[in-house]
Amino acid sequence: MKALILVGGFGTRLRPLTLSVPKPLVDFANKPMILHQIEALKAIGVTEVVLAINYQPEVMLNFLKEYEKKLDIKITCSQETEPLGTAGPLALARDKLIDDSGDPFFVLNSDVISEYPLKEMIQFHKSHGMEASIMVTKVEEPSKYGVVVMEESTGRVEKFVEKPKVFVGNKINAGIYLLNPSVLEKIELRPTSIEKEVFPKIAAEKQLYAMVLPGFWMDIGQPKDYISGLRLYLDSLRKGSSPYLASGAHIIGNVLVDESAVIGDGCLIGPDVAIGPGCVIEPGVRLSRCSVMRGVRIKKHACISGSIIGWHSTVGRWARVENMTILGEDVHIGDEVYTNGGVVLPHKEIKSSILKPQIVM
Repeated sequence: MKALILVGGFGTRLRPLTLSVPKPLVDFANKPMILHQIEALKAIGVTEVVLAINYQPEVMLNFLKEYEKKLDIKITCSQETEPLGTAGPLALARDKLIDDSGDPFFVLNSDVISEYPLKEMIQFHKSHGMEASIMVTKVEEPSKYGVVVMEESTGRVEKFVEKPKVFVGNKINAGIYLLNPSVLEKIELRPTSIEKEVFPKIAAEKQLYAMVLPGFWMDIGQPKDYISGLRLYLDSLRKGSSPYLASGAHIIGNVLVDESAVIGDGCLIGPDVAIGPGCVIEPGVRLSRCSVMRGVRIKKHACISGSIIGWHSTVGRWARVENMTILGEDVHIGDEVYTNGGVVLPHKEIKSSILKPQIVM
């Protein structure tokens, strides 16, 4: 089986992290976002993953070469010369996706994190026997999204309603699809939307079915959702009794600590924290609801909550970092500095407090 991951563009919503690497390579729960998906695809027998990409393909491919060997899966790129939306890339990668087997192929949005019930999706697709399956997820506020209206008993999709003013349903497109090769004949090679142009056509032909996603789901393409997604992901590890979660007197709730990280005495860590490889957390530090990426040093008695600390940064003694502060790569926060929602670009030194949310160039 094959799969296409829609990698897309510049990841502007996750800047300043995406100023250092393409968005799919930004770490989430201690590994690049896209690796969560590639591992899930490999686990159900996908042999080739095609990345639909229009930005820095060589960086992506060089990085993924080691995982190709490690996971024993073929990874190739299909490069757009102009942005082709969410359906155009399928037409562009057509020759890479079609083979003699006639098997359906997966399409995934690279920002989506979930438990990836791909095996169940294959069974669902076989059971209805039609052209296309999409995964949908229930949300509390459907008015912010495009809602999928479906027949509850069979899962057949009737129509799509964009940001409905009145309640028509609470299920939205979860960005995970399983498509027969015949769907590619319906897509032109031009900038086009799979959600707004391709799927409504297939639904009108009664060939589109939706499966409700079990477990959690989050689009982690922006900082607030990244932090929420981390909470949901760690919670799902807890429910699955994962051996990777940390334990001990200094841990509260769900915490992921890379084995190469060093944690000093008297720290209090959690809930919902990921600490990456090579990090040093000095004594007396307090961490909650945050992601601390590879090579970071947090000095004595610093306090970090609701924030993302980019690679190789340092946070000074008694510093306080909170309210969705995002530090890019190699940022240095001075001793006793307070940052309230500061978004700091890479390679900066911050010597005075950031009292209200702002971008620091």
